[in-house]
Parts: sequence; C-alpha cells; structure tokens
Amino acid sequence: MRPSGLLLAVAAAWGASACKPAERPPVKVGVAAPSYRATLLSGDTVTTDELKGKVVLLNVWATWCAPCREEIPYLQTLFEARRGDGLQIVGVSIDARGSDDAIASFVKEFGMTYPIWRDPDERVQSLYMALGVPASYLIDRDGVLRWRHLGTVRATDTSFTGALERALAAPGGG
Repeated sequence: MRPSGLLLAVAAAWGASACKPAERPPVKVGVAAPSYRATLLSGDTVTTDELKGKVVLLNVWATWCAPCREEIPYLQTLFEARRGDGLQIVGVSIDARGSDDAIASFVKEFGMTYPIWRDPDERVQSLYMALGVPASYLIDRDGVLRWRHLGTVRATDTSFTGALERALAAPGGG
C-alpha cells in the first residue's frame, strides 16, 4: 500500500471509531428505565428518580397531537381511579418553548390533574427512543420498564392493562 493510501485507511478507521455515538443502555422492557429530568410549568426541576416506589406511566404528548387528545380523558380517569394504589401518571409535553400558555389551556380544557412535565428539547424522545407522540412507558416501583407503546393508550389494550395490574400488585420500591 502506498503511504498516502495507508494514511487514508488509518484516517478512515480513526474517523469511524471517533464518530460512534455514546453507548447508551437499551430501553427495553424488563430493564431499568433511564433516569429522566424535566421541568414543571412552574419551572421547578423534577426527575423520574423521585418517583421510585410508585408505578409510573410516563406519557409523552403534545397539544397539537390528535391521538393525544383521544387518550388523555382515559389517562385522567385512570389516574383518578388508581392513584390510591400507587399509580403516578406523568404527562411529558414536547411542545415548543413559549407554549406554556397553550399547554396550561390544554390542561384546563382536558381537566388534567396529574403532573405535566415540560421537555421542549424532546430529550425524552431520544432517551426513551420514542419515534413520535403519543408514546407511553410503564415503569414499576423499582424503576424497571414493564411496558412501552407508541400510539394511543386504550382501556381495551390488554397488554397495557395486564402490565399495569402486575406492576400495581407487586411490592417494591425498597
């Protein structure tokens, strides 16, 4: 190999290894869910780590998302019915910066009483590998992902309701 060819080969090999994305644990059912941090509409910082000991349904949505509008009444009803059993629903809005008034109006219109976290940079989507909205992630009391779904959450989805019942019935959080 000529010296210039060798130099090109070494440069290509180095470039390929230098451009690899940082290794991130896979987001899979049965594996610990990634720690995630966002802000409330009030500006306070919150994290999923603070929710250990509860069963968490992390629901990623946006005010402009039609399927989100379809599922939110069910999620609100579910939250009211099961929060006493340890269910915490967290709505993560990926609406753009400057949308706080629109989000607050949306929350009021839909009677949402569960916490709303803001993520205008859509970090949740890259962290949890979501391809769109709505996207939902059920995390058990020990922080393990038990169910994930892209699309509308429905009461008739037995994979969801079964995973939820198992997570709520299991002790944990210790």
